Amino acid sequence: MMDDSLSQARVDLAAALRLAARFDLNEGICNHFSYAPPERPGCFLVNPFGLHWSQIRASDLLLVDNDGRVLEGDGELETTAFCIHSRIHMRHPRATCVLHTHMPYATTLTSLEDTPLEPISQNALRYYNDVAYDPSYNGLAGDVDEGERMAAALGDKRVLFLANHGVVVVGGSVAKAFEDLYYLEKACQLQVLALSTGRPLKRVTDNIAATTFTKPDVEQRYANAHFAALKRLLDAEDATYVN
Repeated sequence: MMDDSLSQARVDLAAALRLAARFDLNEGICNHFSYAPPERPGCFLVNPFGLHWSQIRASDLLLVDNDGRVLEGDGELETTAFCIHSRIHMRHPRATCVLHTHMPYATTLTSLEDTPLEPISQNALRYYNDVAYDPSYNGLAGDVDEGERMAAALGDKRVLFLANHGVVVVGGSVAKAFEDLYYLEKACQLQVLALSTGRPLKRVTDNIAATTFTKPDVEQRYANAHFAALKRLLDAEDATYVN
């Protein structure tokens, strides 16, 4: 019999995938979300290869171990997903949930030379001093060595911009990681629009930026409320993701 907490994690991760499709935070069957259940150390849930995010159900998710063995589920574990997620889950102190996407505005910033995420909006201030940058594109992560390299580039930060590629966001829960992904794309969108004017960016001062989002318990409370509200939208339209 499946543990109730693992069942809930499946539902939450399936909801996050559906919501990512809804808000254009994905590329359909590309990219991957994962969750490492505390009750199953050395394992993580991940979406299978080839199934569109808008159709994901809780029962479609694979439970795999850090050696790449599929323990639960019938789908295919995609190599890149395994190489990235297994190594970040193993190395990162906050990586209960790991989200990797090629979101359009965030990926735009990864393709510009020397253009970090700047503190020019409230959304961007969430990530002040908590972003890492991988400066060069190394192709698809086809082996665990590349996964190790990405994990090392991420370090203990919660966001990793991958040059010419996309982003990785980590969090202590599905709700928190998804909210960070959601607002990261909003922040990148505002920065891309500001850059498009050709005018200089007006940065928030460091002392204000560093003290704006500093209460993890408050952030988690709002993340939980935001994610719950978004799940209610899914429930009203199509609640098949819970199956």
